[in-house]
Amino acid sequence: MKVPPCSTWLEIDLDNLRANTIRLREASGTALMTVVKANAYGHGAVPVARAAIDAGAAWCGVARVEEAIGLRRGEVQTPILVLGYTPPDQVVEALSHAISLTIFDLELAREYGQRAATAGGLVKVHLKVDTGMGRLGVRPEDAVGCLRKLLKLPGIEVQGLFTHFARADEPERPETLEQLSRFNDLLADIDRTGLRPELIHAANSAGTLNFPMARFDLVRCGIALYGLEPGPQSPLPSGFKPVLSWKARLASRKKLPAGHGISYGHAYRTARPSLVGVLPVGYADGFRRTNGNRALVGGRTVAVIGNVTMDQSMVQLDEVPDVGLQEEVVLIGRQGEAVIRAEDLARSWGTIAYEVVCGLAARLPRYYVESGKLTHRISE
Repeated sequence: MKVPPCSTWLEIDLDNLRANTIRLREASGTALMTVVKANAYGHGAVPVARAAIDAGAAWCGVARVEEAIGLRRGEVQTPILVLGYTPPDQVVEALSHAISLTIFDLELAREYGQRAATAGGLVKVHLKVDTGMGRLGVRPEDAVGCLRKLLKLPGIEVQGLFTHFARADEPERPETLEQLSRFNDLLADIDRTGLRPELIHAANSAGTLNFPMARFDLVRCGIALYGLEPGPQSPLPSGFKPVLSWKARLASRKKLPAGHGISYGHAYRTARPSLVGVLPVGYADGFRRTNGNRALVGGRTVAVIGNVTMDQSMVQLDEVPDVGLQEEVVLIGRQGEAVIRAEDLARSWGTIAYEVVCGLAARLPRYYVESGKLTHRISE
């Protein structure tokens, strides 16, 4: 593929994303919500949502109304659920864009209903139950009563009921089964009262892959859709492929003498005469200012040396002395047989792959790969 006319960029393989979507649909055997909050985990919400829908995704999940409206403006017509908090002032706008909202508090629900009824509509809601996550959600013992009251509120249409797992990426731990037991007990109570909503859902990516009994009517998959592991104890099944690569051009290469300081603070000094390169990538792009960073140059893994700066980083090139200016460098992805995964960066940075990809800056151009061809689209 032709190298984009950029100093650094992301490549998003939509063919891999479609294939991952199909694998998740086949694994779950039920409807799939593609979670595209946080700009599709840094991948670009509108292109990702469209590709996932092409591959059979039935819903999109976001964190905020603004994200949902961005999808609608990008001509995404599938049902959308806002999984987080929505201020009452945004209810009418959500209603006008056919966006479903999450309810976890009756007082808030009354406000939603009043706004929707005044606007002459019904806002669709999903009641969230806190079975053990400790975030948003009504307690299981309060859920039936809450559901009864919701069903009587003007301006409200109850569309679904859901919970969220705290440790589904640790399948040997008992907490997920404990949460699932509480949720199933609640569902039995709801069935006895005849109040069961249309959609019941609980499983995130890890829950979908590790706990088949938690799939219900809909699964909400994010991280696995992007070909990334839900966690160290929850590897992806074979066949999943990473969707995102991060690349740059080598901006400079020069020989520096022994004892030469590199970057701010001279935290690194050359031990011998060294060939040093400069990458147009820094912490403002999401490349952490930490020790132990690596890059792929000329098919080899090289060390990032000195402090990462806002817009630039330095690399040790002695092992690849023939590499030329403007040659492609890989920060996440594959070059020849060498690979740096987002999970590898996460371990080096002491975090998780979610944070690595979500932290990739908006200023990084996103290029999309389809049928082996590279096209540029503006990320939403």
